[in-house]
Amino acid sequence: MTMQMLAQLYPQHIQEMQSRTREALQREGIDGLIIHSGQSKTRFLDDNHYPFAANPHFKSWVPILDNPNCWLIVNGVDKPKLVFYRPKDFWHVVPEEPSDFWVDQFEIVFLAQANMVEKHLPYDKSRFAYIGEYIEVAKALGFDHMNPDRVLHYLHYQRAYKTDYELICMREANRIAVDGHRAAASAFAQGLSEFDINLAYSRATRHDDNQVPYTSIIALNQNAAILHYMVRDQFRPASSRSFLIDAGASFHGYAADITRTYCSETHAFADLILAVDRVTVELAQQLKPGIPYADIHVAAYRKIAGILADFGIVNLDPDGIADLGIVSTFFPHGIGHFLGLQVHDVAGHVSDDRGTPNPPPESHPFLRTTRMVEARQVFTIEPGLYFIDSLLADLKSTPESKYINWDVIDEMRPFGGIRIEDNIIVHREKNENMTRELGLN
Repeated sequence: MTMQMLAQLYPQHIQEMQSRTREALQREGIDGLIIHSGQSKTRFLDDNHYPFAANPHFKSWVPILDNPNCWLIVNGVDKPKLVFYRPKDFWHVVPEEPSDFWVDQFEIVFLAQANMVEKHLPYDKSRFAYIGEYIEVAKALGFDHMNPDRVLHYLHYQRAYKTDYELICMREANRIAVDGHRAAASAFAQGLSEFDINLAYSRATRHDDNQVPYTSIIALNQNAAILHYMVRDQFRPASSRSFLIDAGASFHGYAADITRTYCSETHAFADLILAVDRVTVELAQQLKPGIPYADIHVAAYRKIAGILADFGIVNLDPDGIADLGIVSTFFPHGIGHFLGLQVHDVAGHVSDDRGTPNPPPESHPFLRTTRMVEARQVFTIEPGLYFIDSLLADLKSTPESKYINWDVIDEMRPFGGIRIEDNIIVHREKNENMTRELGLN
């Protein structure tokens, strides 16, 4: 059913991409874009390659994720031309000729040698812009316009508004990720190591480390206090008290980004998880068109202050905790971000499609999105509450230390921290919490 819906909705997605391209070209005063999928990179002093990741501008048009040296020629009017790299090669797998639901939307030509692409590109490149990261390649091909600001600002801004095709892809990415989260939770309940929990996640999602949209965070006990914990201990801990998993999945290049936290003991930390979970649900419901996303973060900050007061972690009323900035020790990141072709999708810090800067407020510098909430946008909502040794040490050296119940903190430290993250589509009259609607509570 999903594939049938993709086939039905994809032509409308291409029409929208054509419309955006026409406007971007008009703003720059050029005739077309040449979008490069990218190249495979060799490791320094080695003949092995880094994992390939396609240019997001390329995969916004076509779900080709693993084939370097491909090119798109688009002008917003004519049928897009896809130069598909298909070499003669007995060392590596040669990509099959495309035959999926999307092929009818493109004029497809095949490229056997990566360095022979010029014959497929416009002869006069003065009216075309190269979109990609390989600037030296673009110069060698004769491009004068490379990643022009007016084009990128417009396309990045518009990327926040998802087509129906994109929403189907993101729902499917969430479904895959939820399967992985359930498997990981079961592995934690069995007392497995971080390494083995990650294997359980990979088996359930059928994603290897190069296919997940970001490196999965699989953190047991105190490791859950490390926001971007990337180590996976291969040995079972003596006691698996707590488990934080921040892991996603991809579908046709679109990402899911989900976090859950678990506790294996009857302990106040388990109640703390439930409290943060309630905050996630409440904040997701507050996403509405016309509300600044920064307001959601401020609301989260106040709600975390309430939890700190309710659990006796800070001996102050919630307003006092928030006003003194104490919350930042326990909740040191933003409430979330745009989600789409990239996990932290682009153009979160602008106020219009010309790229006018709209930076985060000075008091909340890690907020990734300051845009107004609008329909067809997709956000993460991810409040957290952590017991981070370095931040707690900083707090202890301030006058505010007198308000902190350090005995409670010492009781919580072995559990690390909590983050609960859902993925939400904002519609005109409702919100769609993709994660919760799949039954992951």
